Amino acid sequence: MNKKKKIRGGLSNMMLQVMWTRLIAVVEGQAKSLVRTAFSATVSEAGDLSAAVFDTEGRMIAQAVTGTPGHVNSLAEAVKNFVLEVAPSRLRDGDHLLTNDPWLSSGHLHDITVVTPTFRDGSLVGFFACCCHQVDIGGLGQGPDAKSVFEEGLYIPIMYLAKAGELNDDLIKIIKANVRQPYEVEGDILSYITSNETGGRLLNQMLDEFPNISFKKLADYIIDFSQKSMEEKIKHLPIGIYRNSMKVDGYDKEVVLKARLEVKQKKITINFEGSSEASKFGINLVYNYTLAYSAYGVRAALAPEIPNNTGSLAPIEVLAPEDSILNVRKPAPVCARHIIGQFLPDLVLGCLQRVVPEGIQAEGSAGIWGIQARGGSELSDTKVSSALPTFDLLFFNSGGTGARPTSDGLSATGFPSGVQALPTEAVENFAPVVIWRKEFRPGSGGAGKWRGGLGQSVEFSVVDDSSFAVFAMFDRVDNPARGRKGGFDGICGRVVTSNGKKLKAKGKQVVQSGDRLVIDVPGGAGYGKPIHRNPIYVLEDFKLGLIDAKTAKLVYGVAFTSGGAIDYERTKLLRKKLKISKAK
Repeated sequence: MNKKKKIRGGLSNMMLQVMWTRLIAVVEGQAKSLVRTAFSATVSEAGDLSAAVFDTEGRMIAQAVTGTPGHVNSLAEAVKNFVLEVAPSRLRDGDHLLTNDPWLSSGHLHDITVVTPTFRDGSLVGFFACCCHQVDIGGLGQGPDAKSVFEEGLYIPIMYLAKAGELNDDLIKIIKANVRQPYEVEGDILSYITSNETGGRLLNQMLDEFPNISFKKLADYIIDFSQKSMEEKIKHLPIGIYRNSMKVDGYDKEVVLKARLEVKQKKITINFEGSSEASKFGINLVYNYTLAYSAYGVRAALAPEIPNNTGSLAPIEVLAPEDSILNVRKPAPVCARHIIGQFLPDLVLGCLQRVVPEGIQAEGSAGIWGIQARGGSELSDTKVSSALPTFDLLFFNSGGTGARPTSDGLSATGFPSGVQALPTEAVENFAPVVIWRKEFRPGSGGAGKWRGGLGQSVEFSVVDDSSFAVFAMFDRVDNPARGRKGGFDGICGRVVTSNGKKLKAKGKQVVQSGDRLVIDVPGGAGYGKPIHRNPIYVLEDFKLGLIDAKTAKLVYGVAFTSGGAIDYERTKLLRKKLKISKAK
């Protein structure tokens, strides 16, 4: 009798595991629908989005692999707010809810969250939700210049986007009247509805195949299993308190980020007490966004193999003092919150360097260098008017990641954001612009036994050479990524024009007619001492143009023959001299 029960339980758990895998496929289908139908290139090309399924309590059960930590982990908190605002008993099939409230969702007005209830045989079984970056939401435009959230764009509380399949036309009219590109914005919002409905349809198809197991049972199993797995990971870590701090450029003054990470028996607590106070510019974070990227740093280092959901996030507690730059209250400006937020994984990883036996990667460029540009007739402060219609464009450019304990950093890679660079052809198709140059930035990766990833250089202008505005949101211009275990720092970034004019790293500025914007994106830092790098790797870097011969000789202590091979005798002498020099 007991044996039969054991077998039945084992088969049940096996079935639940199969359903869990299928559920990941369901949310991937939801995300793919979003990518295929969205009008904005930031979603369709760069994947600046999140898509996930939730139970009736608002717990995140599964997320699509496609997406960013800032969106996904914020969405895990956001849906709970929707459930509190609109009682599930009031919802009907065909309803869709929407908000871009930074404090209820993912931190700034440019992210629109749509939540859709899913029904089965007339009963609510869960929710599908997506959160996507909206390039145009009115206001000043995405940048850190505003002094309050009310200047940053159209603010939409949680409300019905559709009821019983009938679109809220009044809301759509208000949105379209407040943005510069109404056709594209409307198309994006409709694509969010399509995506969630696709998820609901796929979920019902999956449940049809497994009629003996309810979605609630599957959800409880996933949450419980994930939480226990995460707690088990934490249980094997050395209990203690670990600290790290970091300086980043900020807007008008440097920002200090401090973290105190405490490992307990089954829990990790991160406290950001001592970090800089709130800024008067829009580089502040709401709590949801701070939680999102902090938790990501922990999970990336300790348990990347455990699926991300409410269960695996539960053992991570994040504390951020109210009115600090990491937890502001309304109506503080928050538009460019990613500038600071994307440093949090590196900050947390720095705490964990004495906890993880395999070691922790060096710091990287962290924040994406998105070129947010506006051109056309709206620019009243330009010297030369343009016949082009007003356009808003955002495309992402990434620097180098930090070198890892056993391998080089990745070049031009979006870590921790996960967003992809838009192909040049896509950028030029979406707006009347030209990308004249987009290439690796040689020497920008910090030297080390393992070299930091390289940044890139991008040169950009409008097709008719007219003036255009750039909303600069760049960091690591003054404070480079820091090396680890003797690795060198990465090289800082730079913002100039092709005529040699130096631009500020943050804030709206105008590039005048006939000139071009040039950004040099920072590189990641190195790991380990450069003189311990395999000379063969140094030669490969030199042949690929990633470093020059002078760096090979003076930093890595590697000499080449006239034929371009490694001169091992001279290399041995050079490294001996460098070792003595460093010791002194």
